[in-house]
Amino acid sequence: MRPYTRAGITRPSVEAAAPPVTQEHVPVLRAEVVDLLTTATGGKRFIDGTVGAGGHAAALLAAMPDAQLLGLDADPQALAVAEQRLAIYGQRVRLAHGNFSDLKLIARAHGWERVDGILLDLGLSSRQLGDDARGFSFSSSGPLDLRFDPTGDHPTATELVRQWNTEELARVIWKFGEERWSRRIARAITAARPPTGAWRARDFARVAGSAVPRVGGKRRHHPATRTFQALRIAVNGELDALKTVLPQAIQLLDTGGRLAVISYHSLEDRLVKQAFRAATGVCQCPPEVPVCSCGAAAEVRLVTRRVVRPTAAEVQENARSRSARLRVVERLPLTAETEGHVKPPMHHEPAHS
Repeated sequence: MRPYTRAGITRPSVEAAAPPVTQEHVPVLRAEVVDLLTTATGGKRFIDGTVGAGGHAAALLAAMPDAQLLGLDADPQALAVAEQRLAIYGQRVRLAHGNFSDLKLIARAHGWERVDGILLDLGLSSRQLGDDARGFSFSSSGPLDLRFDPTGDHPTATELVRQWNTEELARVIWKFGEERWSRRIARAITAARPPTGAWRARDFARVAGSAVPRVGGKRRHHPATRTFQALRIAVNGELDALKTVLPQAIQLLDTGGRLAVISYHSLEDRLVKQAFRAATGVCQCPPEVPVCSCGAAAEVRLVTRRVVRPTAAEVQENARSRSARLRVVERLPLTAETEGHVKPPMHHEPAHS
């Protein structure tokens, strides 16, 4: 997709109709993100890799009057909303349509070789959940699409569900949804799926949810939650994109720059935790090997030794924040010592949750 630029905004070639910003999206962990990203270096260049409606971006720009921000998003409608919200910051803002798996490429296309802070908020926005045309909500009357970028040529969730056999569907639901009833759900879906045309999201949710037996008392979540999560991850290649972006983000950071990631389920958080731990230089060799041969070198230090979670007050105000987990690392200067790491004998750092 060939972009064009106007007033610092890089747009997709197909205009996205932006819904009016009538209901403000409340960004999760806003105060914590601003505090943890702005106290390190007082830097000048920041990237919001999931700019969405621009809530975090606006908070960062307001906190740092001299900073510039590059915001990218795979969702062209999100960029249109962000443009409205961030217009008051003028040339301090650049917006680009793209997936954060291409973070380094997009940053360098804007002439940004090093940055002082990067944010990745991996959650869905209220606007996406409320968009009937995408089918992200269980109650949506629109088609089961689930694509972040509807302008792309990759298949929708309906198309994938129609292509997969029962075993393939069960494997996806288990792998990406960690759903214990994946086989039952897959059988119910393949028996009920329409042979042609789009499947309405609420009809799919009813079929998938009815295959989940009620265990115990009142359910905390909709029974199709994990199935929707699994399909959305598969449709958008979310975990592969996350694996790709984390090392790129660390490489883009200037010394003292910080990377903050907000995840919302265990699959995401596990990848972030593992990537951050490896980047701290913890040796990956087996315990019986006396000298490190894996080349581990400390690129970052952990700013948050444990995950930062929303306060009770935030969860009460915004229920969607309840599963959010924030982790932050800070870029270290590269030294001769970090280039060749010698493994300390019988030393293993304890894992942190």
